[in-house]
Amino acid sequence: MTETLGHTLDITGTARIPFSRLVRVELRKSYDTRAGFWLLLAIGILVLLVEGIVLAVTTVQDESMTFGDFVGAAAFMTSIVLPVLGIMLVTSEWGQRTAMVTFALEPRRELVVWAKLVTGLILTVATAAFAIAVGFVCILLYSAIQGQSVAWEFGFNYLVGFLITQSFAMLGGFALATLFLNTPAAIVVFFVYKWVLPGLFALGAAVMGWFHDLSPWLDFQRAQAPVADLTVSGSDWGHLLVSGLIWLVLPLMIGLWRVFRAEVK
Repeated sequence: MTETLGHTLDITGTARIPFSRLVRVELRKSYDTRAGFWLLLAIGILVLLVEGIVLAVTTVQDESMTFGDFVGAAAFMTSIVLPVLGIMLVTSEWGQRTAMVTFALEPRRELVVWAKLVTGLILTVATAAFAIAVGFVCILLYSAIQGQSVAWEFGFNYLVGFLITQSFAMLGGFALATLFLNTPAAIVVFFVYKWVLPGLFALGAAVMGWFHDLSPWLDFQRAQAPVADLTVSGSDWGHLLVSGLIWLVLPLMIGLWRVFRAEVK
């Protein structure tokens, strides 16, 4: 009947949504919701708080500090909160049931997921830049208080390593989010991986000789240590690739498979 009246809707000539627009939308969603806004604000406050505590303690105790030390203090904190950011980018879509609208407007789920991933990397770089800027201010204040010259010991290797390890942290949370599609479950599993597993690996290596040789191939966090200053060499590459495959690539691949085929309710 609609064809007879000439009311047929033809969208074959409509241009597809460009990937850049999807990234812009995901960026806006990362701060345009209550949870996203407070998470980003909490990251900034935590970085300022940690750096302030480090500055106060080191000046009172007259400890020697460099620019890299302040950035390293911020890196410890951001490595904890960035995975939560990666988790929220994915699970907020499913927890708030907005995935139905998102995938109705853009049925190509893979592009939506890649846009979320690119958004996570952009926010990771922005967070790292903020941490470096705060560290810059702190080393200037430290030098002024102590009456010493500024110790700019950071270097290109540490900068690149800092960005890589922070990206690994965010990607770890992102992978768990795609795997569980549930915020509490992904966060709990992440903190078990972050704080419990390293202790279990160390205990197993201490009491079992065979596990001592095996643990470097399983402990992804330990394998990232040489990445921080780009001193990866020899067997370090094998440890990084194998453990990264287990704890990052494999969960991400399974998670993506689940997202692409999950029923949206």
